[in-house]
Amino acid sequence: MLPQSTILIVDDEKHTRDGLRRSLEHEFDVYVADGIGGAVNILESESVDLLVTDLRLAGEDGMDLIARALAMPHPPLCIMMTAYGSVDTAVEAMKRGAYDFVTKPINIENLEILLKRALRSREVEQENVDLRRQVERKFGLESLVGESPVMQEVFDTLRQVAPSRATVLIEGESGTGKELAARAIHNLSSRSKAKFVAVHCAALSEQLLESELFGHEKGAFTHAFERRIGRFEQADGGTLFLDEIGEIDASTQVKILRVLGERVFERVGGNQPIRVDVRLVAATNRNLEKMVKEGTFRDDLFFRLNVVRLSLPPLRDRREDIPLLVRGFLKESCHENGKELLEFTSDAMAALLAYGWPGNVRELRSAVEHGVVMARGARIALRDLPAAVRNGDAGGGDIPVLPTGDHLNLHDTGLRFIMRALEEAGGNRSVAAKRLGISRRTLYRRLEELNIGNK
Repeated sequence: MLPQSTILIVDDEKHTRDGLRRSLEHEFDVYVADGIGGAVNILESESVDLLVTDLRLAGEDGMDLIARALAMPHPPLCIMMTAYGSVDTAVEAMKRGAYDFVTKPINIENLEILLKRALRSREVEQENVDLRRQVERKFGLESLVGESPVMQEVFDTLRQVAPSRATVLIEGESGTGKELAARAIHNLSSRSKAKFVAVHCAALSEQLLESELFGHEKGAFTHAFERRIGRFEQADGGTLFLDEIGEIDASTQVKILRVLGERVFERVGGNQPIRVDVRLVAATNRNLEKMVKEGTFRDDLFFRLNVVRLSLPPLRDRREDIPLLVRGFLKESCHENGKELLEFTSDAMAALLAYGWPGNVRELRSAVEHGVVMARGARIALRDLPAAVRNGDAGGGDIPVLPTGDHLNLHDTGLRFIMRALEEAGGNRSVAAKRLGISRRTLYRRLEELNIGNK
């Protein structure tokens, strides 16, 4: 917990305010207020990370305070306190932007856990925002980066499908940016001001996944001490992203199918139908069609998911994007590690271009950071890269070494890389394309973009 984290507690009962302040002031800078007026004064004059407010204030409504807090330039994370009989109202507050709610009487230990989780979610969110700002967007869409023809086709599909209500199935190897593509769809849609909620299905057991998606009622199973709002309900009005959907069990597949068809579900342990308006984007690195034939994935769910299919190419199929990606990651990593902007030597850059990248863009980012950390001077040398990249593991193919020089300019790497491949191939473009790990058509289009005539 960061010592400067600040919390504002709003309750019209003095003993509740004072009790919460005494319980939390060992980990937070605590402010208190007894109504909306005092709370707004504090929010406008102080930097507040967390707002915990009662639903019922004397003659006032805690929902109004949350709405005003969320409208501020730097809104705090908002948590509603409510009596158990007003839980439905608290759920409505979450739909309007509150992070979560707690029921009275307050369990301090559970509240502290919730506050820490909320702060960590804000940290992760800010990290993602910073990352998006650092990655250059000139040739990309949102946080996706690429100038290759195959990525331009991906961007065109994203722009086309985003404004629709259609369910999207994103295919691609691990590390190709499936969640970034899903976020781009959300951010370019009419739902962009609502929540984008992501669930990584492979990381959860069958029971936990069901509870995570649909929520549960108090007492639904062991340790279900309070009602939990599931991800479908949290994403109402927005977008739900289910990553690695091929990992979900048969019973959960049935429930997802029902939501897609009827837009209705029940929480675990409950029988009250809950209606939601959620756009579903799913992703997988498995062959769902093969799984359907094997009987491990429902064909009716597959057809529901596969309204629009988007395939993200592995990095080895778009090597011409590597210099652009490296430039963004280099700037980002130098900033994060407190170093002046470095350069790659020609042999180090050639190794990056030649490597097969089984971990795709995610692995490339890690390799660039490894080079930044290990660099002894102003340039990142071949010796500073991970061993797998230095040794050319992972089946990168026979890629020629780039011309040497004082340093390698990342802006012209694509041109120099292609010209050396053509030179080594004796001008045979089919052979050059094979050496580069791209299709002959892609090479022709790239030559046109670089204004290189036929030879």
